[in-house]
Amino acid sequence: MRILVTGTAGFIGFHLAKLLLDEGHVVHGFDAMTDYYDVNLKRRRQQILLQSPGFDTTEAYLEEGDVFLEVARQFKPDVIVHLAAQAGVRYSLENPRSYLESNIVGTFNVMEAARELEVDHLLMASTSSIYGANEVMPFTETEKADHQLTFYAATKKANESMGHSYAHLWNLPTTMFRFFTVYGPWGRPDLAFFKFTDAILNDRPIDVYNHGDMYRDFTYVEDLVRAIRLLIDVPPVRPATPEDIAPGDSLSPVAPYRVVNVGNSEKVKLLDFVDAIEEALGQKASRNYMDMQKGDVPATWADASLLQSLTGYRPATDLRDGIAKFVAWYRDYYDK
Repeated sequence: MRILVTGTAGFIGFHLAKLLLDEGHVVHGFDAMTDYYDVNLKRRRQQILLQSPGFDTTEAYLEEGDVFLEVARQFKPDVIVHLAAQAGVRYSLENPRSYLESNIVGTFNVMEAARELEVDHLLMASTSSIYGANEVMPFTETEKADHQLTFYAATKKANESMGHSYAHLWNLPTTMFRFFTVYGPWGRPDLAFFKFTDAILNDRPIDVYNHGDMYRDFTYVEDLVRAIRLLIDVPPVRPATPEDIAPGDSLSPVAPYRVVNVGNSEKVKLLDFVDAIEEALGQKASRNYMDMQKGDVPATWADASLLQSLTGYRPATDLRDGIAKFVAWYRDYYDK
């Protein structure tokens, strides 16, 4: 397959592109190399991908719609996987306009290219933050999710609605996948597992919000991209009637469109997460217990049964094993 992936210099995009290249697919990456975090880390990821003869890349902003459309026209992808975004829940409190431009305008430009080229399947990243104020857990894709608590989550909810409209209007097979707290090697420095590791090794205290009374469904990055890879082969098909939709399937009754959770299906307490990092490092953290941050949620927990029914796969990496792999990478990369 010829697969156009946005955000290939990013954490998840890098791992997905590497998996696709290892399978022998031809991949074209598209990334703006923004300075939201260390650009050197992004460039190192990209250098690794460029060692493969099946990979090429364009460095530009998705907001520049004409540039992305021309790249797509020349590459002629069978599939587009859209991962590029302005990420970070907390940064959306400081710079919401960047989320509007990257996540709304940028995503629109991706959808326009997919529509014109009539790709076999458009897959786009959403987030567990979509569930916002929902309290019934584990979260299932068929639940309503109308009460987002941050602008970041709101832009992702908008992406889901935009994707559904294009799927309906243009019969464009579209899958949205909702990620649950991804971690692993080559991770983002703004994420908790990375920040905690860096702080502990450099004898700085870590900030533990809501006094540690928080839960997350942690998903190892290689499990996540394996799920995306398998979903590529399962494009949704518009049902003939609503009765044709299987129980528990989020397939739209009026479009070839589906939302899929990708998570480990295990609710882990934040303090157990910190314990796992300490164990892997062989060093205790100095913990600074703090109140809940604005826009944060006390828990996330995925029901991944739809993913399993569609692909036969469910993420299952044990948290301690995954953290140990991240710490080993971190020590090697930063020579710690």
